[in-house]
Amino acid sequence: MPLPMKIAAQTLGCKLNFAETSDLLRRLAEEGNTIVDFHSLADLYIVNTCTVTAVAEKKCRNAIRQAHRQNPDAQIVVMGCFAQVAKEEIEKMPGVTQVLGNDSKRLLSYSGEDRTRTFFKIQDGCDYFCTYCAIPFARGRSRSATIEETLCAARRISDSGAKEVILTGVNTGTFGQHQGENFLELLEKLDNLEGILRYRISSIEPNLLTDEIIDFVAHSRAFLPHFHIPLQAGSDHVLSLMHRRYDTALYRSKLERIKSVMPDACIAADVMAGFNGETEEEFQKVLRFIDSLPISYLHVFTYSDRPGTAALKLGEKIPIPVRHEHTARLLELSEKKHKTFIDSQLGKTRPVLWESTQHLSPSKLEGVPEGRGRISYMFGWTDNYIRLSRPYSPTLAGSIEEVEIRPENIVRE
Repeated sequence: MPLPMKIAAQTLGCKLNFAETSDLLRRLAEEGNTIVDFHSLADLYIVNTCTVTAVAEKKCRNAIRQAHRQNPDAQIVVMGCFAQVAKEEIEKMPGVTQVLGNDSKRLLSYSGEDRTRTFFKIQDGCDYFCTYCAIPFARGRSRSATIEETLCAARRISDSGAKEVILTGVNTGTFGQHQGENFLELLEKLDNLEGILRYRISSIEPNLLTDEIIDFVAHSRAFLPHFHIPLQAGSDHVLSLMHRRYDTALYRSKLERIKSVMPDACIAADVMAGFNGETEEEFQKVLRFIDSLPISYLHVFTYSDRPGTAALKLGEKIPIPVRHEHTARLLELSEKKHKTFIDSQLGKTRPVLWESTQHLSPSKLEGVPEGRGRISYMFGWTDNYIRLSRPYSPTLAGSIEEVEIRPENIVRE
């Protein structure tokens, strides 16, 4: 039997990666190993990588080099999307002892460090092959476990004491499509599962977000009024170049449907800046379209070429300085949209799930002066994803409380 080791991990990229890393570390700890911080001296370093952008790949290389500097004698295992598409490059890096692609990962996994909120991987892979995206090459075709297998994993999460579960995947809306099941059927079954108080859908493509799913969330026991719906571009011309499976009219209709049945719902969108064909004229269309939508905030990404993708063959390349300029302007718009959403919720009472972690720094709290670090605070999220704070109370940790949203209890990210 191998001797117990000190093991450290660094995760780059999406919440899916975080769920997978957490699941792996939990199993390694159960085998008698000690999990330590990535900046500590360890016998084994695990780097779970991302390939969504060139910046993400650079961070992966830096994490590998950092691990080798900290302990040149340690084993370094590199896994994930960048490991899948750049295995030979990574194998040549000093200290790397093993490179594992995504086919080595478990289909169902969940994070476990925070007993209040858990990320639950229910699906992997993607069949869409958008022209800018390397993820289908890194994670393979869409696949998922059966509903019953997924429910068994959800029961284990419930038994662990988690109160809120965030359903994650590469393309969650395609759950079950290869075994005659579907995403809505899974949601209905999960909603009937006792023990888990709240669910969030981490992301779902607009063409897969049916009216039936929207209506179900609006009237369900535990699914929250919080949607993350990738947009990527607010121009039909650019959406066509991306090979996205919807247009701006369909996207608008989905948001309007949500707001018609859940007026206080939080809606986030992924937007890519500087994709091929996004001239200044097209970008103005993007800004006008997003500004006209009831979006609560944006996740903005700057386009970068991905090896093997169809976008490399497209013309109308946007200069990198212009890409960064477009990114900055979208971030400004996001701040404006988020403020509008927060302001619309002031004075309303929403259910908040308080986290168990005790925080000593009040620096992000409006109305709380600096220099009062000895006061303990706890944080929590409303059902529609506004982060609030209150003085720490151990009896409230892991519980849901109705709270009035006021400027002084909002945590500004």
